[in-house]
Amino acid sequence: MRVALHTTVRADRVAEYEQAHREVPAELVAAIRAAGAHRWTIWRSGTDLFHLLECEDYARLLAELDRLPVNIAWQTRMGELLDVVHDYSAEGAGASLPVVWELP
Repeated sequence: MRVALHTTVRADRVAEYEQAHREVPAELVAAIRAAGAHRWTIWRSGTDLFHLLECEDYARLLAELDRLPVNIAWQTRMGELLDVVHDYSAEGAGASLPVVWELP
């Protein structure tokens, strides 16, 4: 499945956000893959962040990551950098952007 997300980075923390994503912990990357993610891309336009995630089951991915210390630490760090934080808990599985149109 594909999931699109929108978050917003704080204007004064853009450089720090981008630096953090150049240093995503290998343990977190492995956990994201183990939870069923195949690809995750983030684009930035100003302070708007657009994510496209390809995974097996988004709710399951969130539930598996929700309890891992490496993800908890990462989400705490991201919470300091973002104005609009996607709810990465299992309850946030419905926070994805709705599809408006797709080229068949």
